[in-house]
Amino acid sequence: MIELSTFLTYLAACIAIVIVPGPTVTVIIANSMRHGARAGLLNVAGTQAGLAIMVAILAFGLSAVVVFLGEAFFWLKLAGAAYLIWLGIKLWRSDGTLGSADTARATRNFFLQGFIVIWSNPKALFFFGAFIPQFIDPAGNTVTQMMLLGAIFMAVATFLDSMYALAAGRTGLLLSRRNVRLVELFGGTCLVGGGIWMALSRR
Repeated sequence: MIELSTFLTYLAACIAIVIVPGPTVTVIIANSMRHGARAGLLNVAGTQAGLAIMVAILAFGLSAVVVFLGEAFFWLKLAGAAYLIWLGIKLWRSDGTLGSADTARATRNFFLQGFIVIWSNPKALFFFGAFIPQFIDPAGNTVTQMMLLGAIFMAVATFLDSMYALAAGRTGLLLSRRNVRLVELFGGTCLVGGGIWMALSRR
């Protein structure tokens, strides 16, 4: 079991990491303001699915494979950056009509967006490989501890990212129809900016 002091330190570190907005939060906020909180929450679900796979990879000792595939992750990052920019341009070109996230296709798209964005940010995988092991007791079961610590991080990320989605969704609901276009321009700019940020960020 993780000692209480270690757990509290790790929890505080997780909150500090997650609360700082990055490309993932950018997508969540933009979609929540444009399509409602449900769209943002689907983004969160997709993000957590991607994180779960990352944690499993690290837990079962595939960090060597991650390093070996570093160049592939670089190209994946560029593809994800291009995807964010494409989404932003689509918002720029929208006509201001209110959208809906109720169709099955929209459900898949928002979930997939979250999944793609987290995997387009390979530094998250490298970060987990350096961050989580600091809190693991070598004398214990490393796989179990990695999975537990990963689950804690995912719980923190789910809660805080969902708060972003709900807050942005509420803001979107308060907007009048004539201001939707401004939201689209703002959201599009955030997405394009996030894509450029991701593309230029160092591995």
